[in-house]
Parts: sequence; structure tokens; C-alpha cells
Amino acid sequence: MITLKSKAEIEQMRKAGRIVAAFHQAIAGMIRPGVTTLDIELFAVRFLKENNARAYTVGYNGYPYATCASVNDVIAHGFPSPKPLKEGDIVTIDIVAEADGWIGDSAWSYAVGEVSEEARNLMRVTKECLYLGIEMAVVGNRIGDVMHAVQSHAERNGYSVVRDLLGHGVGREMHEEPNYPHVGKPGKGFRLKEGMVMTIEPMINAGKAFMTVDADGWTARTADGSLSAQYEHTIAITADGPIILTEQKN
Repeated sequence: MITLKSKAEIEQMRKAGRIVAAFHQAIAGMIRPGVTTLDIELFAVRFLKENNARAYTVGYNGYPYATCASVNDVIAHGFPSPKPLKEGDIVTIDIVAEADGWIGDSAWSYAVGEVSEEARNLMRVTKECLYLGIEMAVVGNRIGDVMHAVQSHAERNGYSVVRDLLGHGVGREMHEEPNYPHVGKPGKGFRLKEGMVMTIEPMINAGKAFMTVDADGWTARTADGSLSAQYEHTIAITADGPIILTEQKN
């Protein structure tokens, strides 16, 4: 069942969203060659504690960390590692914070030093997919309208959209109804209603859309070894248009 949030509840959700956004802005200056994703994980634990928030993913279905750290061909759910990032890597950091009983969820891809033109283009197009999807997330549209904007932009640029990992509703829990892939046809799927709070989080591959999962049961990789990028916001559907609850300050 889809739980609609009141205006007051959406306002309450802003705290978790702001904390997640501030975390991403903080680590943007940390990520460089030689830094490890375990360093970022330890920073995240301290950052959340200092901001009176809880790392929601620790213990979630057995997941042991506050962040997911996905490097190069890892699409999502990568474990933080003591292996140093190197020049030319791209890394996606995903974090979910709980504050005052509400969830904020956002992932962001980062360049490590100077990256290839291929990597820069993939990151640019993936971020464009996110914001094109958000533009379509208005009352009365269907989820197919939103995801068609994502899918068509990715494929027009020669990339593929991961189908096996889904967007989801957000509220008191990280994963609420509905769940949906980031592909779609205009006019299809559930209709967006005022009070829905949900993620838009396209995972875009430079190669094919297929993925594999490592023996750890979490780390999802591109099946063909190609690069993958992801940008994710938590948004609220309102009568005045979508509100990005995890928007980073300029």
C-alpha cells in the first residue's frame, strides 16, 4: 500500500534529507587518489552521529555498513574497502540517514582525480537522467512518463539502464511501496499523487544493462565489466511540483 504524506510530514522529512545532502557535500572534497572508501565510511559514521541521525543501513537485511561504495564496474551495494581509490576511478557513495523517525536517501557518483572522457560523459548523462526524471514527477503523470524520460535520454546517448535494481517509496522506512524500474512507457504505470515521497535513482551502464552479484550477496556489478554511474534523490510529489528533499546547496 502506498502511504501518502501530509505537508507537515514532508516538512519533517526535510531534516534527514538535509543531513544526507550535507554529507555528500562534505565528502566531495575528500574524494581523491589515495583515499579509501573505508575512510569515507568512518567519516559517515561520525557525521551522522554528530548530526543526531542514525545510519539506517547498518544491519538492514544483514548489511554491515553505513554507506555503499561502488567503484567503476560496481553498480550498487559495494562494501567500503581499505583499498585506495586511484586516479581515473569513479565511485558512487550511497547513504541512508534516519532523523526523527524519517528517512533521507541519496547516492552520488564522484570522479577520482582526472577521469577519462568516457567516464565524464557517463556521469554527466546519468545526472541529466536524474533531473529529467524529476521534471516529469508531477501530480497526474504516471511513473512511465518519469522513467521514459530517464530511459530515452540514457539510450539516446548510447548507454543502458539497469532494470534489476528499483526505485522505491520512502518514509518511516527506507523501502516503502511503490517499487519501480527506471524504464517505462509514457502513460503507463501508477499515477503520481500529491503526498508521494519516492526515490529517483537511475543506474546507468556504459555497456549492457545486465548485472551480476558477488559472493558477498550484495555487490552488484555490470556483467560485461563496463563502467556504471548513479545519482539519486529523495523527492516529494506536491501540488506545486516535485520537491527535492536531498538537494545539495550550491
